[in-house]
Amino acid sequence: MVSSPLNDLTDAQNELYLWIKDYVKDFHHSPSIRQMMQAMGLKSPAPIQSRLKHLQDKGYISWQEGKARTLQLVDSFMDGIPIMGSIAAGGLIETFSDVQEKLDITEVLKTKGVFALTVNGDSMIDACISDGDMVLIEPIKDPFLLRNGMIVSALVPGLGTTLKYFVRKGNQIILEAANPAYEPIVLNPEQIQIQGKLVAVWRKI
Repeated sequence: MVSSPLNDLTDAQNELYLWIKDYVKDFHHSPSIRQMMQAMGLKSPAPIQSRLKHLQDKGYISWQEGKARTLQLVDSFMDGIPIMGSIAAGGLIETFSDVQEKLDITEVLKTKGVFALTVNGDSMIDACISDGDMVLIEPIKDPFLLRNGMIVSALVPGLGTTLKYFVRKGNQIILEAANPAYEPIVLNPEQIQIQGKLVAVWRKI
């Protein structure tokens, strides 16, 4: 069955979008960049990444750039947003990988690219974020736009991902806990990757 092209998409963007829709319908998860390259007959990931960026800008998908498995069809958000794994609220743990399940959160504003993490630990307890809570994270394109005191998901390469207050002090980044039992983590900017900022906390009572 051939679908009609969508008016605001180029032929190449429409072809990829329709293929992704069929793939998600058949396999219930998003394809990898390599799978998209093979389906489109391409040898480089650059055209795929460009088309995904245009699809996101035009509101057809949400996507955390560089992580194909976070790709989500916007019209499928009512089925839930992706739970990408766990995040440490104590020490550091291994970062998330593929989608584990879906979190039904239709009452939360559907922010482009938003993903969920399960909190492990009590380092943010004084910010009313407890062990077992779900935190919703909005990807950050430019870390320099972050304000001191924002709660962020931060990846420290080689160590893992953690949820902390973000503080920029001079030439250093400080990740501060909301629990006096935990020491601040002090890093140089090149030692840290800010994955996103906290937009909501979901707790099952």
